[in-house]
Amino acid sequence: MATKTHRTAAHPAVLPVRALNRATLDRQLLLHRSPMSAKDAVAHLVGLQAQNTKPPYFQLYARLADFDPAELSALMEAREVVRIVTLRSTLHTHTADDALTLRPLVQAARERELKGFRRGLEGVDLERLATVAEELVRERPRPVGELRGELLAHWPEADPLALTAAARCLLPLVQVTPRGLWGRSGQVALTTVEHWLGRPAAPVGELDATVLRYLGAFGPASVMDFQSWAGLTRTKEVFERLRPGLLTFRDERGVELFDLPDAPRPDPDTPAPPRFLPEFDNVLLGHADRARVIPEVNKGRNGKGNQTYGSVLVDGFLDALWRVDREGGTAILTVQPLRKASHAQRTEITEEAARMLAVMTDAEDHDIRFGAFLDFGD
Repeated sequence: MATKTHRTAAHPAVLPVRALNRATLDRQLLLHRSPMSAKDAVAHLVGLQAQNTKPPYFQLYARLADFDPAELSALMEAREVVRIVTLRSTLHTHTADDALTLRPLVQAARERELKGFRRGLEGVDLERLATVAEELVRERPRPVGELRGELLAHWPEADPLALTAAARCLLPLVQVTPRGLWGRSGQVALTTVEHWLGRPAAPVGELDATVLRYLGAFGPASVMDFQSWAGLTRTKEVFERLRPGLLTFRDERGVELFDLPDAPRPDPDTPAPPRFLPEFDNVLLGHADRARVIPEVNKGRNGKGNQTYGSVLVDGFLDALWRVDREGGTAILTVQPLRKASHAQRTEITEEAARMLAVMTDAEDHDIRFGAFLDFGD
């Protein structure tokens, strides 16, 4: 049953937090597991957070029916998906097509990051640096340390870290396999996306299509939500250009939200089963206002310092943390509720945890526990 959203042009319907939650979960494939392929899911989600190597696999497990990690790993080996810095200057797993089109869309933003390294790049000709770095990584994929050393030979007075940061900002560098493969991985080695895929990047076009894809995976959403997700600014004119073909709503704070006319907006009371998300997940990072998934009381509580843990969605909202430890042949999954869970919720969480461990670990035995492993000091 879809949520009722009667409105007029002058008074757009208000979408409560639970309505936004269920709409976002549905589009993120977290309300019901989808039968789509891993490649189609990566495309639908417009990429997967990939700061670490395992999160993309856990993101797909939480979303797809009968997911096998080997499927995504095989796509990486076949160069049908790649690991590349794009949105928010963050490493993402993208389809090859998206890697070739999204990176150009955010290239100007990546180059603006160089302002933060200008002191370490004094006297460095950035155009020449890009040329030298590209020649090096096209010759063969270069480990980060090796690339840094080669660049330092050209600019010995520069800051070494600034040199590699500049190469990353100026060039569309991908992490080549075996880095990121399931159960194998390896050190980071870089080359350009065009060289790795054997075809040129697509010309930079309008943001319109990307905004529509974003709404399809994260909507309903505000201009600021999109900008936070993409790491871009000044995109209001894009939404204004698209406005005639979109629906508009308001959240409970009065912020204007845009959405695709035919996108699903389930009833706010639609059941949302528990989902185990990795330490970095699209749904937790896709909006400026994250209250639709992260309750205010739990804001900032999925980690401490530089350590971030997995998140458990309970009734659609971040309400517990999780981590896995190994003791010999046993995988021990500990769930730390952020508020008291009911007996029925604990049972559902335990069942979902058991299913995940069976697919996502190679342990002979599994042990699921509820307890505290993170002290918030409150």
